[in-house]
Amino acid sequence: MPKKLKLSLHRAGANDETIDSIMSEMESQVYEGIPTTEIYKIAFSLLKNKSRTVAARYKLKRAILELGPSGFPFEKYIAAFLSHQGYRVKVGEIVKGHCVNHEIDVMAERENHHFMVECKFHNLQGTNCDVKIPLYIQAHFKDVEEQWKNIPGHGTKFHQGWVVTNTRFSDDAIKYGSCARLNLLSLDFLKGNSLREQIDASGLYPLTCLTTLSLNEKKLLLDNQIVLCRELCLAPDLLSYAKINKERRKVIMNEAQALCNRAHK
Repeated sequence: MPKKLKLSLHRAGANDETIDSIMSEMESQVYEGIPTTEIYKIAFSLLKNKSRTVAARYKLKRAILELGPSGFPFEKYIAAFLSHQGYRVKVGEIVKGHCVNHEIDVMAERENHHFMVECKFHNLQGTNCDVKIPLYIQAHFKDVEEQWKNIPGHGTKFHQGWVVTNTRFSDDAIKYGSCARLNLLSLDFLKGNSLREQIDASGLYPLTCLTTLSLNEKKLLLDNQIVLCRELCLAPDLLSYAKINKERRKVIMNEAQALCNRAHK
């Protein structure tokens, strides 16, 4: 537990002094057989008292779970994430394939790249994205790709199917996805270019990371199609959708700005 917890805290941006302090404070609260979820709660509570910005980054996995339960906000988040990286995106499009029509979660285009992105959201941690998912997505993608190549100008474009999940891929899912040249993306895969690493590098955190927002306030913002902290940083008045008074807005915006500005370079 200590090694894994230290790694998680370090990855979130906590310095050595903060990590040592938290580890010391947790010694009296941790017991034999304590659930991982309880360790997380204790560490998060201690970290929040030391740095809300680091605590917000520490809770990234749980923050993405808070985009549930329907999974649609996760699709909106991935679309917004790609849009802020320069892609032209469409969400929930019905696309004509060679054989049948398909509903695609996110369509993303940039220069000569055209991607079909399927988002697999699971409400429970520990639920793997097994091999059936990339098999299914590859069949969809190949049918759509065959039709795309008939569109003028598309013959020379790079087309690819993506599978993005908030949980883990099974070993067989990774093996098949790699063989089929699908782009598999999760918080921890592919190492070096995982979703977590891309989020940290870009500062494009989901607004559910914010520790100064209540669950109800997050829901109100998500219901109004606002999914990124960056959106709040660019337009603070969006907080009016959550009926937040001016005094609290300052506190929330301080956290949002610090989180967006703390991207790893």
